[in-house]
Amino acid sequence: MSDDVDAVLDAWWATLTETLGLPDVPADRGAILGLAGEAAHAVVRPAAPLTTFLAGYAAGLAGGSAADVARAIERASAATRG
Repeated sequence: MSDDVDAVLDAWWATLTETLGLPDVPADRGAILGLAGEAAHAVVRPAAPLTTFLAGYAAGLAGGSAADVARAIERASAATRG
C-alpha cells in the first residue's frame, strides 16, 4: 500500500476504535485486510465485509484475545480456500 493509503487507514482505525470504545484492539490490520482480499477473490467481492465481520464476531465470542482473533482469521481464511 502507498504511504497515503496507510495514513488514511491509520487515521480511520484511530477514529473508529475511539468511536466504538475499543482502545486496545488485539488485531493485525494487515491480516484483516488480507482476509478481506481472500474472500473477495475466492467468493465474491461482497463476501469481504461479511467474512471479516463474522471472523471478528467469532473472535469476540471466543474471548477477544489476540490469539482468538488470529485463530478466527485463520479459520475464515481456510474456509475461503475450501
